[in-house]
Amino acid sequence: MVGPQYDLVGNPLGAVRTTFEKAAAAAAAESGGRDPVAAFRSKDWGASEVFRSFLFDQGGIDKVPLLDASNLGLIKPNTLVRFRGMVQDMLGNEFYAGAFKDGSTWRTNKFTDFSPFAMPHPCDSHLWERHLFHCVPVPGQNSWTLESTPGPDLRQMSNCMSPEQREKRKRDGDDDVMDVSENGNGESSSSKKPKEDGIQISSNSAEMPATEAVPEMNGNDHHIPGSSFSCLVKIYDMPESQVKLNDVAEFIGVYTFDPELAAPNDNSDDIMFDLIEDVTAQLPPSKVPRLHCLLLRKLSSQDFLAKQPVEPLPSLLKGIRQSLLSHLTQLLGNDDLAAQCLLLHLLSRLRTRVDVVTVGRLSLNFTGFNRESASIFGNQLNTLIQRLVPYSQAIPLSIEYLNTTALQPRKDNKSGRLVTGVLQLPQGTHLTFDETIMQSGSLTSKGVENTVLLKNLMESLMVEYDFEYYKLEMATDVQMLTLSEGKSNILPSDLVVPFRPSTVPAVTATPEELESWRWYLATVRSLPQSNEPEILQTIQDEMVNAMREDRSLGCSELSRWLTMAQITASSFGEKSLSMEHWQMVKELERLRKQRIQ
Repeated sequence: MVGPQYDLVGNPLGAVRTTFEKAAAAAAAESGGRDPVAAFRSKDWGASEVFRSFLFDQGGIDKVPLLDASNLGLIKPNTLVRFRGMVQDMLGNEFYAGAFKDGSTWRTNKFTDFSPFAMPHPCDSHLWERHLFHCVPVPGQNSWTLESTPGPDLRQMSNCMSPEQREKRKRDGDDDVMDVSENGNGESSSSKKPKEDGIQISSNSAEMPATEAVPEMNGNDHHIPGSSFSCLVKIYDMPESQVKLNDVAEFIGVYTFDPELAAPNDNSDDIMFDLIEDVTAQLPPSKVPRLHCLLLRKLSSQDFLAKQPVEPLPSLLKGIRQSLLSHLTQLLGNDDLAAQCLLLHLLSRLRTRVDVVTVGRLSLNFTGFNRESASIFGNQLNTLIQRLVPYSQAIPLSIEYLNTTALQPRKDNKSGRLVTGVLQLPQGTHLTFDETIMQSGSLTSKGVENTVLLKNLMESLMVEYDFEYYKLEMATDVQMLTLSEGKSNILPSDLVVPFRPSTVPAVTATPEELESWRWYLATVRSLPQSNEPEILQTIQDEMVNAMREDRSLGCSELSRWLTMAQITASSFGEKSLSMEHWQMVKELERLRKQRIQ
């Protein structure tokens, strides 16, 4: 184990090198000196376990800064950081000189972009491989999720602050002003200073005021319209299927941000530079920070909750359900039917796919809206959804929007990069479409393509990606709510409910209520579902009778009834469907059809 003299946050590479050299020496003794590091290819030699124990067993995770656009210029390179983001592009693999022999000692270049020691030429070395992922802040991420996972105050962590920032604090004696020195051209001066352990670190490679750094990030990358911050994550010793496109994860690793690596010299003697892929030119280190990942964990809705885990007892869930339903009813102008359907919609999620059939989804279309009511009820509804779910977006569905917006992600084969689109979303995103602003007009070819994309998303929860020479459908799981005057023709929802408010909403929620509702939604959506054969048989018999009485009923509508009944059972904290839940859904359907007629 690494001793206490090693600072795992301020000097993680010191711990990496020490554990490697000890493991290599032990392996050499066992093998009699025959290539002791060959077994370390795509394998951890104990470094990751050191960090895992420190972060999760000893509570060190709270000491690691959370990297974002606001603190980019404050964090010293080669320190340990956390970054939460979505995998926007998978850039393939990169080879690097993972280990080399320096005299009689084996050294490693793992978790860094350049060798900490001069590599003799020639020398015994091993070529290893790492995976490259371009990650961005999660699209539509709501502010409350950021507040639930604050990092430590960098101004109180001298080991993680860039050297010039520390000098500035000492000179000014002001913890709140974090300026940096600049040369006469307005550029940060840069010099290499050796650290005590021998690593060469750029002393001020990222020293720039955060407010000024943000507009320059990514070099106005056209692959990410409107983006201001992203991160190139390099992952080691990972099965290829572990991280997928659009996954949301927390990456913990060594942070580098060095303008001097922006344009590697073709004449450089460092073999590490010779192995840098072309993607480095597309994402220069002077604009896109690197994170060499030691550990990662995929994030779900529960990971954004401030509360400690609580056992989801049905009695507890029923009380929170009633509180949330009451709030939704008041918000929707005392329309109890709309509130109950909205609750089921918010609790829905894709459970499974059977061929082209998606089980568990429940898209919702509120009709009877106009511009005035949308500005009142729609805005308050959007605000509440933003405060309840981790990711959400409100989309104004107009002719101009359809004709001009890039909804479809596409591959730029010239750069080899994936150009993001509005529909490149993380799992669990909530989308609210406002059709009340739609006016008569003509759709261009792009507008027609966007309309088809949205309809396909609504019907099959699939997004078509354009790879120029072929199209590829990618599965997703998003919740979709449409506000429209009449039944939407563009977005054919599973459930259409005429909206009938009787009052204007004037309701607020306390922070405690919001926390409990977030926990309720995340918990209920994650509950497993099972059905008793006897109950299913009874429901199936009733469905058959219903189809005999009403020939207009189809399989899709009957499937929706069953989905609503299962969600209703889950909403009460029950893991299996009962006839009581089935009767509740039948009553909802009766009231809904009364309104439609």
